[in-house]
Amino acid sequence: MPIVDNAVYVDGRRVAVPPTLEETFETARAHKGMAWIGLYRPSEQELRAVATEFGLHPLAVEDALHGHQRAKLEKYGDVTFVVLRPARYLDAEERVEFGEVGVFIGADFVVTVRHAESPDLAAVRHRMEASPELLKLGPPAALYGVLDQVVDEYGPVTAGLENDIDEIEDQLFGGATDVARRIYELLREVIAFQRAVAPLESILRNLQSAFEAHGKDVELIRYLRDVHDHAIQVAERADSFRALLQNALITNSALVAEAQNSETRKLTETSLAQGEQVKRISSYAAILFAPSLVGSVYGMNFVHMPELHWLLGYPFALALMALLSGGLFLLFRRNGWL
Repeated sequence: MPIVDNAVYVDGRRVAVPPTLEETFETARAHKGMAWIGLYRPSEQELRAVATEFGLHPLAVEDALHGHQRAKLEKYGDVTFVVLRPARYLDAEERVEFGEVGVFIGADFVVTVRHAESPDLAAVRHRMEASPELLKLGPPAALYGVLDQVVDEYGPVTAGLENDIDEIEDQLFGGATDVARRIYELLREVIAFQRAVAPLESILRNLQSAFEAHGKDVELIRYLRDVHDHAIQVAERADSFRALLQNALITNSALVAEAQNSETRKLTETSLAQGEQVKRISSYAAILFAPSLVGSVYGMNFVHMPELHWLLGYPFALALMALLSGGLFLLFRRNGWL
């Protein structure tokens, strides 16, 4: 059975590590202590064996077994079931990995069902065992420890996301071509992070109300309120990350549009310049065509041409060429083609 740890606590101190669940149940009852069982990716048969020993509700067992739940708090008689979505930032891959942990607490037991490497529940046990005055408050104190660990592990995640957003801002104005894709990928992770963090506020608020209503220790409620404050801060940072990335998408779209407009403007300017050159060339071609036309007419040398034997035919032809060329030059110049 994938039992990571199985112990019985009396007055906040570990007094026994039974080899079987049956003995754990009996030992906790005999010593009027608290049983704390940690499971890691149990099979259906293994989890249902634990459920049978501690009377866990089938619906809660089903949720804990299959995972893929949103963070939530549910009450089944005397048993409280809490689902949390821990997260950790993977530096090498620059992405956030999400896990899931279910916590059952009853009058004298705590059962944790973990499906990923995070959170570090061994660290929770060691920290709580180092504070027997707090741990002797029973299962609610163990639940507080798990909640505190999950929220604390959100810290490196927010730091990693913030660093990624800073890099995106540098790329955004540095001309990187694939920045839009990275923004979308990071935005997707931030949204997933929001979904993991957002329900914690109501969960912790409801727990505080329940603890106060049942006369739980004031110090425990204060600790829980501190976790609540940290969860709100994490949620607010996640909201700000999403807003920053959405603004980055808008800015990137504006920069891409500006670059496209600039390119279009350059193409237009080039086309206009080419058009001016074509007009200039066409104008000179027309000016040169006029004397060529006159020369070709008089160069045919037909016998019966009236001007062929005219004394003033040659100067007249030259004058006609000059007049046509000059007239075309002035016309094109006035229209701005030359």
